[in-house]
Amino acid sequence: MSTLHVNGGEHTIDVAPDTPILWALRDTLGMTGTKFGCGAALCGACTVHLDRQAIRSCITPISAAEGKQITTIEATTDGSDRVGAIVHAAWVKHDVAQCGYCQSGQIMSATAFLKSLPRGKQPTAVEIDAAMAGNICRCGTYARIRAAVADAAKALV
Repeated sequence: MSTLHVNGGEHTIDVAPDTPILWALRDTLGMTGTKFGCGAALCGACTVHLDRQAIRSCITPISAAEGKQITTIEATTDGSDRVGAIVHAAWVKHDVAQCGYCQSGQIMSATAFLKSLPRGKQPTAVEIDAAMAGNICRCGTYARIRAAVADAAKALV
């Protein structure tokens, strides 16, 4: 038995300690916003926050989350996360999504990046690209992603 702290709630689940967080979220808790992409931490579709840090949930075992807070894409859409709401609005404004499959991971990486910046800091294009480098968009909307992250940073001032 493991206890996971997800999006402010506590969940006791009966899975092996080496079960990736991704499968605990999707299969056991029914939180399907986090996507499976490559299974090797190469594409970023499975990105969630573990104690406010963006991690790849497809390779991170639930044992690594013991006593820590997991935040998923679902928490950025419920209105309780100001930065998440601003990022979502920027995504819509810049029409980032095409197929949409990578978007939950992209948004989680962008949100973690923006939360890590000093208040009022406006990131450069190079800093945004570096922060988002682990997320692949097969549709190639990287310029729109960069513009949305920059716009969200401006809205946070």
